[in-house]
Amino acid sequence: MEACEGKEKFCQGKKQMLSEGQDSILTQIANEKGQYLMTAYQVLPGITFIYNDAHIQQVCFEERKTVSNDMIEISHCREGRLECNIHGEFCYLTPGDLAIAQTNSISGRAYFPLCHYHGLTIQVDLKKTPQCLSCLLEDVTVSPRAIAEKFCGARGGFITRANSSVEHIFSELYSVPEKIQKGYFKIKALELFLFLSTLDIQQDEWENRICTKSQVTLAKEISQYMMEHMEERITLEHLIEHFHLSGAHLKKTFKGVYGVSIGSYIRNQKMESAAYMLEYTTKSILDIANAHGYDNGSKFASAFRAVKGVNPTEYRNCMAKKAIRNI
Repeated sequence: MEACEGKEKFCQGKKQMLSEGQDSILTQIANEKGQYLMTAYQVLPGITFIYNDAHIQQVCFEERKTVSNDMIEISHCREGRLECNIHGEFCYLTPGDLAIAQTNSISGRAYFPLCHYHGLTIQVDLKKTPQCLSCLLEDVTVSPRAIAEKFCGARGGFITRANSSVEHIFSELYSVPEKIQKGYFKIKALELFLFLSTLDIQQDEWENRICTKSQVTLAKEISQYMMEHMEERITLEHLIEHFHLSGAHLKKTFKGVYGVSIGSYIRNQKMESAAYMLEYTTKSILDIANAHGYDNGSKFASAFRAVKGVNPTEYRNCMAKKAIRNI
């Protein structure tokens, strides 16, 4: 990976390897606003499973710009929202969606609109994978390179909506007992490639879900403005005046990128930000409430509970106990 800023290989956060085992590597990228955890497993030659847990808005993977056409990524969204920027065209993965793309066609900046994303990325190095997977299981006569050619094509990517077949493939991969992980991952990798070999490319949702660069830029400017003024109460009327656009245009553009209304987005982002401060800082609950536009502790507690399911004190205590257990 190349540096985005200074000597860091990731922008918007500091990289740190938390653990390295015989079969997995856990890496963290974190800053004062959030963190991103990647747990990588080498499953088969040229095939790596990476579990993504993001509570941050963006990180950079500059390595994508330099890899060959022989690398593809298969991404499944479990929770949250993931931006797919392929050759400057934007689509968004929602829970259950599946995307396939050439690695070097994907933007080097991973963007999580809701600052919340959980999913699985399967990286495939076509130079290292077997030419045909029948060498691993006799009846799986599937070529990884043929899969890449089928779905990536001229545009470089493919997206399909959540459906029962995709759910069947991926649901079990999020709760695999550690004792059987190594073998189970191999079986699921073969199952996935066999499934993809029969998946109808007419299911491609890319054209139906595309957002223009200007729409994405405007939506992100709205988000950035609200996040920079988190201690204030920003109304739609204020945004209309600030951006000199109609309310209908602002709301439609924003929801196309973030998947939720402007009001819902800022409420949730305030509580996600507050949750991070509760877990990783020693600031008082009242100070955290003030930083997010609440001058009343009880109103903040009520808003926090509506989003996180517990009050701020309970959340902080729960996270502290979890940290102790992980030591």
